[in-house]
Amino acid sequence: MKKPIDQHAVSNDVLQEEARAWVRLLTSREVNAWDAQGFQRWLHSSPANKEAFNEAKRLWAAMKPAAGELLRADPGIAAAHSHALRPVQLGRRAFMGAAVSAAAVAAVAAVYPPLGVWPAITEWGADYRTAAGERQEIGRAGSVLVTLNTRTSVRRQMDHGQMVGLELINGQAAVDLSRDGQRFVVTAGIGRSVAESGRLDVKSLNGKVCVTCLEGAARVEHPAGIRALLARQQAIYDDRIVSPVAGADPQEVSAWRTGEMVFRNTPLAEVIEEINRYRPGRIVLVNTAVRDHLVSGRFLITSLDAALWQIEHTYKLEATSLPGGLLVLS
Repeated sequence: MKKPIDQHAVSNDVLQEEARAWVRLLTSREVNAWDAQGFQRWLHSSPANKEAFNEAKRLWAAMKPAAGELLRADPGIAAAHSHALRPVQLGRRAFMGAAVSAAAVAAVAAVYPPLGVWPAITEWGADYRTAAGERQEIGRAGSVLVTLNTRTSVRRQMDHGQMVGLELINGQAAVDLSRDGQRFVVTAGIGRSVAESGRLDVKSLNGKVCVTCLEGAARVEHPAGIRALLARQQAIYDDRIVSPVAGADPQEVSAWRTGEMVFRNTPLAEVIEEINRYRPGRIVLVNTAVRDHLVSGRFLITSLDAALWQIEHTYKLEATSLPGGLLVLS
């Protein structure tokens, strides 16, 4: 005679699979605001969901240190991590049948660290690359000093042993010329910036490039036109257009060089994205009601936790820490 099926055990197994699937997604490189909102709905739908997720998260954290060795030593785990990278499909219940073992999840996190820990393919071959919160100076021995901000990748352009320019793959770089008449070129995206004196700041993020002349003179060369910049002026371009010349505050643009971030009537969503550049992991703002609220203030890069605490309390946000350095503000 067959034993009756324990429906409670089946239900618990499904719940554990869903929890592990959420861990898998939240430690992947593909998580976005929509996913975070879905996770919040699932997590708060019942106390059992919270308990299952906390257990899955604890297991993930416990196994992570051994994941790299597991992947090298066990071909089965290596195959499992490749399978785990396939897109997860939403069904009637969140991620039914899409869960992977905790060992595979840990292996994925070790080999493909989440949220930008490894460089993108476009950054391979960079001569210099900075990590979250890191700054680096190059070229100090010559008459050109280049300072790289956080999460920045560049390739040098050399001529007879001298650095005469660089390709800004991603991030932000400041150029200080100590001798007038020395031409230095920064290529970013479809355009380039040419400086022959003074100081220049070039920021390339999410397909947009902002070029600010801090001192001296420079010009922006773009297929859509050329912009001549004098001190305290900037222009912004993308793949299609280049903006008119506008005024800029050198102290605000260069605040990062003194370890600060300065915001003046900046939408909260943009403030969060800027903080993401300096902080390991990623912050996701899922509360759409406050995304456009304007923020003005000066924050120390070395005290981002204090800045986040201030933001959470000012806008009455709830912070949820998740695997992979993900922080959800709801």
